[in-house]
Parts: sequence; structure tokens; C-alpha cells
Amino acid sequence: MITLKKILCPVDHSECSYLALKYAISLALKDEAKLYLMHVIDSRLYDTEIYKFSPYKPNDIDIAKVREDLMKSLPDGTMDLLDVETIIVVGVPFNEIISAAKEIEADLIVIGTHGRTGLSHIMMGSVAEKVVRKSHCPVLTVRMPSSIPGAS
Repeated sequence: MITLKKILCPVDHSECSYLALKYAISLALKDEAKLYLMHVIDSRLYDTEIYKFSPYKPNDIDIAKVREDLMKSLPDGTMDLLDVETIIVVGVPFNEIISAAKEIEADLIVIGTHGRTGLSHIMMGSVAEKVVRKSHCPVLTVRMPSSIPGAS
């Protein structure tokens, strides 16, 4: 039987990342694993030639706000039952997720996927797909349930 000790769950505050967080919490509770909540501030949003002189650079206040928002994303009482740590970094999301998983020696990454296809997938890429391909540990991807017309 596999026992999980460290679970990494990246959260981008989308619905699918919150659903992935529910899975991560459930798995962490089952094995009494430590849960690492991670948020990556995408450096590509401001670290380009066009925005080279942008006034926006994440500072300690921004990081503290992100950490607070991450902790608020946990259901009430979670902190009483689990050991939770936050990881907030600036960088390219898939690279930072993979690096953090290696650094903490994660047993599992639980990540939401938007399920984009076609042009939006080509333009935006898929963080979850890149994490799956490059991760040293297993990755559980969580998709939002699709609505099927006519189904109740």
C-alpha cells in the first residue's frame, strides 16, 4: 500500500484548482500527509521587454496577501486536522511547480486542469500537461465535471 507523506497542490484560484484542492485535502487526511499549497505569480505577465519598466513587481505585501488568500481557500477546520504549508514563488508556473515538488520531495502533485483544447490550448499551453510530462512524482489531474445537455 502506498502512503503519501507530502502532497503539493498548486492553486491559481480557478474553480478547477479549488476542486483539485478538495481532492488533495481528502488524500492528505487519509494518509495524514503534509499538504503544501502553492501559488505561482507568473513572471511572464510583467517580465517582458514591453513591460520592462512596469511599476508592478511582487513585493512582501503582495506575497502576504497571496498567502492569506491561499489559506482562505481551505475549508474551515482544515488547519486543525492537517499540517499545511504555503509556497509562493514568482516564475513560470510549470517550472516552479516541478522545482517545488522536487525540493520538498513530494509524493504526489494534485493539480486542476482547465481542459482547454484547440487554439486556446496552443496559445496558452497547459500547465498541468507540462507538469505531468516533466514531474518526478505521480500527478493527479482534476478536471471540472462537464455539463451534459439533457442530463440531470
